[in-house]
Amino acid sequence: MSPSRSAAPELGIVIVSYNTRALLAECLASVATELERQGLRATAASGDQAWAQVCVVDNASEDGSAAMVTAEFPWVRLIALDANVGFTAGNNRALRGWARPDGGCPRFVLLLNPDAALTPGSLGRLMATLREHPEAGAAGPALRYPDGRFQHAAFRFPGIVQTVLDLWPVARLAESTLNGRYAAARYASSQPFPVDFVLGACLTMTGDALRRVGPLDEGYVMYCEEIDWCKRALDRGLATLCEPRAVVVHHGGAASGQRRAAALGHLWRSRLRWFAHHTPRAKAQLLRAIVRAGLWWRQRAGARAFQRGEISGDDWAALGAAYRGVFAEERA
Repeated sequence: MSPSRSAAPELGIVIVSYNTRALLAECLASVATELERQGLRATAASGDQAWAQVCVVDNASEDGSAAMVTAEFPWVRLIALDANVGFTAGNNRALRGWARPDGGCPRFVLLLNPDAALTPGSLGRLMATLREHPEAGAAGPALRYPDGRFQHAAFRFPGIVQTVLDLWPVARLAESTLNGRYAAARYASSQPFPVDFVLGACLTMTGDALRRVGPLDEGYVMYCEEIDWCKRALDRGLATLCEPRAVVVHHGGAASGQRRAAALGHLWRSRLRWFAHHTPRAKAQLLRAIVRAGLWWRQRAGARAFQRGEISGDDWAALGAAYRGVFAEERA
Protein backbone atom coordinates (compact mmCIF):
# COMPACT_ATOMS: atom_id res chain seq x y z
CA MET A 1 0.00 0.00 0.00
CA SER A 2 1.44 3.40 -0.91
CA PRO A 3 2.03 5.91 1.87
CA SER A 4 -0.57 8.65 2.04
CA ARG A 5 0.55 12.12 1.00
CA SER A 6 -2.12 13.76 3.10
CA ALA A 7 -0.47 13.10 6.46
CA ALA A 8 3.18 13.06 7.47
CA PRO A 9 4.35 9.95 9.33
CA GLU A 10 4.65 10.05 13.09
CA LEU A 11 8.04 8.39 12.76
CA GLY A 12 10.61 8.04 10.00
CA ILE A 13 13.34 5.41 10.34
CA VAL A 14 16.45 5.26 8.15
CA ILE A 15 18.73 2.21 8.05
CA VAL A 16 21.79 2.30 5.78
CA SER A 17 23.07 -1.19 4.98
CA TYR A 18 26.14 -2.62 3.33
CA ASN A 19 26.61 -6.40 3.22
CA THR A 20 24.94 -7.01 6.60
CA ARG A 21 22.06 -9.19 5.44
CA ALA A 22 21.57 -11.35 8.55
CA LEU A 23 21.95 -8.44 10.97
CA LEU A 24 19.69 -6.26 8.84
CA ALA A 25 16.95 -8.90 9.00
CA GLU A 26 17.29 -9.03 12.80
CA CYS A 27 17.18 -5.23 12.96
CA LEU A 28 14.03 -4.97 10.83
CA ALA A 29 12.31 -7.70 12.83
CA SER A 30 12.93 -5.68 16.00
CA VAL A 31 11.60 -2.55 14.28
CA ALA A 32 8.42 -4.38 13.24
CA THR A 33 7.82 -5.54 16.81
CA GLU A 34 8.35 -2.06 18.25
CA LEU A 35 6.11 -0.37 15.67
CA GLU A 36 3.34 -2.78 16.57
CA ARG A 37 3.94 -2.07 20.25
CA GLN A 38 3.49 1.67 19.55
CA GLY A 39 0.42 1.16 17.40
CA LEU A 40 2.17 2.53 14.33
CA ARG A 41 1.41 1.15 10.89
CA ALA A 42 4.41 0.59 8.62
CA THR A 43 2.40 2.05 5.71
CA ALA A 44 -0.32 4.66 5.70
CA ALA A 45 -3.93 4.07 4.95
CA SER A 46 -6.01 6.95 3.61
CA GLY A 47 -6.29 9.58 6.32
CA ASP A 48 -4.20 7.50 8.75
CA GLN A 49 -2.54 9.80 11.29
CA ALA A 50 -0.43 7.14 13.04
CA TRP A 51 2.02 5.53 10.69
CA ALA A 52 5.74 5.13 10.27
CA GLN A 53 7.90 5.14 7.18
CA VAL A 54 10.86 2.76 7.34
CA CYS A 55 13.56 3.32 4.72
CA VAL A 56 16.41 0.92 4.05
CA VAL A 57 19.12 2.46 1.90
CA ASP A 58 21.26 -0.35 0.51
CA ASN A 59 24.75 0.74 -0.53
CA ALA A 60 25.13 -1.73 -3.41
CA SER A 61 25.46 -4.77 -1.15
CA GLU A 62 26.66 -7.99 -2.77
CA ASP A 63 25.14 -10.38 -0.22
CA GLY A 64 21.50 -10.24 -1.32
CA SER A 65 20.47 -7.69 1.31
CA ALA A 66 18.20 -5.76 -1.05
CA ALA A 67 16.42 -8.89 -2.29
CA MET A 68 15.95 -10.05 1.31
CA VAL A 69 14.28 -6.76 2.27
CA THR A 70 11.92 -6.96 -0.72
CA ALA A 71 10.99 -10.58 -0.01
CA GLU A 72 10.73 -10.56 3.78
CA PHE A 73 9.83 -6.96 4.65
CA PRO A 74 7.58 -5.64 1.86
CA TRP A 75 6.39 -2.76 4.08
CA VAL A 76 9.88 -1.23 3.99
CA ARG A 77 10.70 1.48 1.48
CA LEU A 78 13.84 0.10 -0.17
CA ILE A 79 16.28 2.49 -1.84
CA ALA A 80 18.74 0.20 -3.63
CA LEU A 81 21.76 2.18 -4.82
CA ASP A 82 24.04 1.22 -7.69
CA ALA A 83 27.16 2.30 -5.79
CA ASN A 84 28.30 2.61 -2.19
CA VAL A 85 27.83 6.31 -1.41
CA GLY A 86 28.77 5.95 2.27
CA PHE A 87 26.84 6.11 5.51
CA THR A 88 26.16 9.84 5.57
CA ALA A 89 24.99 10.26 1.99
CA GLY A 90 22.93 7.09 2.35
CA ASN A 91 21.03 8.52 5.32
CA ASN A 92 20.50 11.76 3.45
CA ARG A 93 18.62 9.94 0.70
CA ALA A 94 15.70 9.99 3.14
CA LEU A 95 16.58 12.93 5.37
CA ARG A 96 16.82 15.50 2.57
CA GLY A 97 13.27 14.81 1.47
CA TRP A 98 11.91 15.02 4.99
CA ALA A 99 13.83 18.21 5.80
CA ARG A 100 12.28 20.17 2.90
CA PRO A 101 9.39 22.51 3.84
CA ASP A 102 7.01 20.40 1.73
CA GLY A 103 8.70 17.07 2.48
CA GLY A 104 6.16 15.69 4.95
CA CYS A 105 8.64 15.69 7.84
CA PRO A 106 7.87 13.07 10.50
CA ARG A 107 7.39 14.14 14.09
CA PHE A 108 10.39 11.97 14.98
CA VAL A 109 13.29 10.64 12.90
CA LEU A 110 15.39 7.64 13.90
CA LEU A 111 18.78 6.76 12.46
CA LEU A 112 19.42 3.08 13.13
CA ASN A 113 22.40 0.93 12.20
CA PRO A 114 21.68 -2.45 10.62
CA ASP A 115 23.77 -4.08 13.37
CA ALA A 116 21.49 -2.67 16.07
CA ALA A 117 18.27 -4.21 17.40
CA LEU A 118 15.56 -2.44 19.39
CA THR A 119 14.56 -4.07 22.68
CA PRO A 120 10.98 -4.04 24.00
CA GLY A 121 9.83 -0.53 24.82
CA SER A 122 12.99 1.22 23.63
CA LEU A 123 11.41 2.99 20.67
CA GLY A 124 8.47 4.32 22.65
CA ARG A 125 10.73 5.46 25.48
CA LEU A 126 12.95 7.49 23.12
CA MET A 127 9.97 9.25 21.56
CA ALA A 128 8.39 9.86 24.97
CA THR A 129 11.61 11.39 26.26
CA LEU A 130 11.68 13.90 23.44
CA ARG A 131 8.01 14.74 24.06
CA GLU A 132 8.74 15.27 27.76
CA HIS A 133 11.83 17.42 27.15
CA PRO A 134 11.04 20.16 24.63
CA GLU A 135 14.51 21.65 25.19
CA ALA A 136 16.02 18.58 23.52
CA GLY A 137 16.31 18.01 19.81
CA ALA A 138 17.88 14.54 19.91
CA ALA A 139 18.10 11.49 22.14
CA GLY A 140 19.86 8.15 22.15
CA PRO A 141 19.49 4.93 24.17
CA ALA A 142 21.80 2.93 26.39
CA LEU A 143 23.69 0.37 24.31
CA ARG A 144 24.56 -3.22 25.10
CA TYR A 145 26.66 -5.78 23.27
CA PRO A 146 24.81 -8.95 22.23
CA ASP A 147 26.20 -10.76 25.31
CA GLY A 148 24.73 -8.08 27.58
CA ARG A 149 27.94 -6.21 28.32
CA PHE A 150 27.79 -2.44 28.81
CA GLN A 151 28.69 -0.28 25.82
CA HIS A 152 29.28 3.47 25.94
CA ALA A 153 26.50 5.19 24.02
CA ALA A 154 27.23 8.88 24.57
CA PHE A 155 30.36 11.00 24.59
CA ARG A 156 31.74 14.48 25.03
CA PHE A 157 32.82 16.36 21.94
CA PRO A 158 36.36 15.27 20.96
CA GLY A 159 39.21 17.49 22.09
CA ILE A 160 42.91 17.36 22.81
CA VAL A 161 42.96 14.74 25.57
CA GLN A 162 40.61 12.34 23.76
CA THR A 163 42.61 12.69 20.54
CA VAL A 164 45.89 11.92 22.31
CA LEU A 165 44.38 8.88 24.02
CA ASP A 166 42.89 7.62 20.75
CA LEU A 167 46.27 7.80 19.04
CA TRP A 168 48.43 6.68 22.00
CA PRO A 169 46.05 4.49 24.03
CA VAL A 170 46.47 4.14 27.80
CA ALA A 171 44.44 1.13 28.90
CA ARG A 172 43.51 2.39 32.36
CA LEU A 173 42.17 5.66 30.91
CA ALA A 174 40.25 4.18 27.97
CA GLU A 175 36.90 4.13 29.81
CA SER A 176 37.46 7.27 31.88
CA THR A 177 35.86 10.69 31.75
CA LEU A 178 39.24 12.02 30.58
CA ASN A 179 38.63 10.07 27.40
CA GLY A 180 35.26 11.68 26.77
CA ARG A 181 33.16 8.97 28.40
CA TYR A 182 30.31 9.49 30.82
CA ALA A 183 30.45 7.50 34.04
CA ALA A 184 28.73 4.12 33.86
CA ALA A 185 26.70 5.11 36.93
CA ARG A 186 24.88 7.72 34.81
CA TYR A 187 23.47 4.91 32.68
CA ALA A 188 22.18 3.13 35.78
CA SER A 189 19.84 6.01 36.62
CA SER A 190 16.17 6.13 35.71
CA GLN A 191 16.34 9.58 34.16
CA PRO A 192 17.78 10.91 30.90
CA PHE A 193 20.94 12.99 31.21
CA PRO A 194 22.37 15.68 28.92
CA VAL A 195 25.35 14.71 26.77
CA ASP A 196 27.37 16.28 24.00
CA PHE A 197 26.40 13.59 21.48
CA VAL A 198 25.05 10.07 21.19
CA LEU A 199 26.25 7.42 18.77
CA GLY A 200 24.61 7.36 15.36
CA ALA A 201 23.99 3.63 15.82
CA CYS A 202 20.64 4.70 17.27
CA LEU A 203 19.88 8.41 17.26
CA THR A 204 16.40 9.90 17.49
CA MET A 205 15.78 13.50 16.44
CA THR A 206 12.59 15.51 16.40
CA GLY A 207 11.23 16.60 13.05
CA ASP A 208 11.42 20.21 14.22
CA ALA A 209 15.14 19.78 14.96
CA LEU A 210 15.70 18.19 11.56
CA ARG A 211 14.09 21.17 9.84
CA ARG A 212 16.21 23.59 11.89
CA VAL A 213 19.50 21.72 11.72
CA GLY A 214 19.17 20.21 8.25
CA PRO A 215 20.38 16.79 7.05
CA LEU A 216 23.77 15.27 7.76
CA ASP A 217 26.91 16.94 6.38
CA GLU A 218 28.09 14.76 3.50
CA GLY A 219 31.62 16.04 3.96
CA TYR A 220 31.76 13.24 6.53
CA VAL A 221 31.64 10.05 4.47
CA MET A 222 31.50 8.04 7.69
CA TYR A 223 32.31 8.88 11.32
CA CYS A 224 31.70 12.19 13.12
CA GLU A 225 28.49 12.88 11.19
CA GLU A 226 26.45 12.43 14.36
CA ILE A 227 28.91 14.57 16.36
CA ASP A 228 28.47 17.36 13.83
CA TRP A 229 24.67 16.91 13.84
CA CYS A 230 24.42 17.15 17.63
CA LYS A 231 26.80 20.14 17.72
CA ARG A 232 24.75 21.98 15.09
CA ALA A 233 21.63 21.22 17.14
CA LEU A 234 23.31 22.56 20.27
CA ASP A 235 24.32 25.72 18.39
CA ARG A 236 20.60 26.23 17.78
CA GLY A 237 19.73 25.79 21.44
CA LEU A 238 18.70 22.12 21.24
CA ALA A 239 20.13 19.69 23.78
CA THR A 240 20.96 16.02 23.25
CA LEU A 241 19.92 13.46 25.87
CA CYS A 242 20.95 9.92 26.66
CA GLU A 243 17.93 7.90 27.81
CA PRO A 244 19.19 4.91 29.86
CA ARG A 245 15.69 3.42 30.20
CA ALA A 246 15.77 2.69 26.46
CA VAL A 247 18.16 -0.14 25.63
CA VAL A 248 19.38 -1.14 22.18
CA VAL A 249 21.60 -4.10 21.34
CA HIS A 250 24.51 -3.01 19.14
CA HIS A 251 27.02 -5.41 17.60
CA GLY A 252 29.37 -2.58 16.59
CA GLY A 253 31.56 -2.29 13.50
CA ALA A 254 29.73 -4.86 11.39
CA ALA A 255 30.02 -2.83 8.20
CA SER A 256 33.11 -0.70 8.86
CA GLY A 257 35.03 -3.74 10.07
CA GLN A 258 34.80 -5.20 6.58
CA ARG A 259 37.27 -2.56 5.35
CA ARG A 260 39.33 -1.67 8.39
CA ALA A 261 42.06 0.37 6.70
CA ALA A 262 39.61 2.48 4.70
CA ALA A 263 37.50 3.00 7.82
CA LEU A 264 40.52 4.30 9.76
CA GLY A 265 41.26 6.74 6.96
CA HIS A 266 37.67 8.01 7.03
CA LEU A 267 37.80 8.32 10.83
CA TRP A 268 40.77 10.64 10.94
CA ARG A 269 39.74 12.71 7.92
CA SER A 270 36.38 13.20 9.60
CA ARG A 271 38.00 14.17 12.89
CA LEU A 272 40.12 16.80 11.15
CA ARG A 273 37.06 18.16 9.39
CA TRP A 274 35.17 18.37 12.69
CA PHE A 275 38.06 20.15 14.40
CA ALA A 276 38.30 22.66 11.53
CA HIS A 277 34.58 23.41 11.63
CA HIS A 278 33.84 23.39 15.35
CA THR A 279 36.94 24.43 17.30
CA PRO A 280 38.86 27.74 17.45
CA ARG A 281 41.50 28.06 14.77
CA ALA A 282 44.53 27.79 17.07
CA LYS A 283 43.14 24.70 18.79
CA ALA A 284 42.26 23.12 15.44
CA GLN A 285 45.84 23.64 14.24
CA LEU A 286 47.20 22.05 17.42
CA LEU A 287 44.86 19.08 16.99
CA ARG A 288 45.93 18.73 13.38
CA ALA A 289 49.57 18.56 14.50
CA ILE A 290 48.69 15.94 17.13
CA VAL A 291 46.90 13.80 14.55
CA ARG A 292 49.82 14.09 12.11
CA ALA A 293 52.28 13.00 14.80
CA GLY A 294 50.01 10.20 15.96
CA LEU A 295 49.51 8.76 12.50
CA TRP A 296 53.26 8.92 11.85
CA TRP A 297 53.78 6.98 15.09
CA ARG A 298 51.14 4.45 14.05
CA GLN A 299 52.85 3.91 10.70
CA ARG A 300 56.13 3.20 12.48
CA ALA A 301 54.37 0.82 14.88
CA GLY A 302 52.74 -0.93 11.92
CA ALA A 303 56.11 -1.37 10.23
CA ARG A 304 57.48 -3.03 13.37
CA ALA A 305 54.43 -5.28 13.58
CA PHE A 306 54.97 -6.33 9.97
CA GLN A 307 58.64 -7.09 10.63
CA ARG A 308 57.61 -9.30 13.57
CA GLY A 309 55.12 -11.12 11.35
CA GLU A 310 52.11 -9.90 13.33
CA ILE A 311 50.36 -8.44 10.29
CA SER A 312 50.53 -9.34 6.60
CA GLY A 313 52.23 -7.25 3.96
CA ASP A 314 48.86 -6.50 2.34
CA ASP A 315 47.38 -5.33 5.63
CA TRP A 316 50.37 -3.14 6.39
CA ALA A 317 50.30 -1.61 2.89
CA ALA A 318 46.58 -0.85 3.20
CA LEU A 319 46.96 0.72 6.63
CA GLY A 320 49.96 2.78 5.53
CA ALA A 321 48.10 4.08 2.49
CA ALA A 322 45.08 4.96 4.64
CA TYR A 323 47.17 6.89 7.17
CA ARG A 324 49.09 8.78 4.47
CA GLY A 325 45.83 9.59 2.71
CA VAL A 326 44.35 11.35 5.72
CA PHE A 327 46.17 14.58 4.96
CA ALA A 328 46.46 14.10 1.22
CA GLU A 329 42.69 13.80 0.82
CA GLU A 330 41.49 16.04 3.64
CA ARG A 331 38.68 18.43 2.72
CA ALA A 332 38.37 20.81 5.63
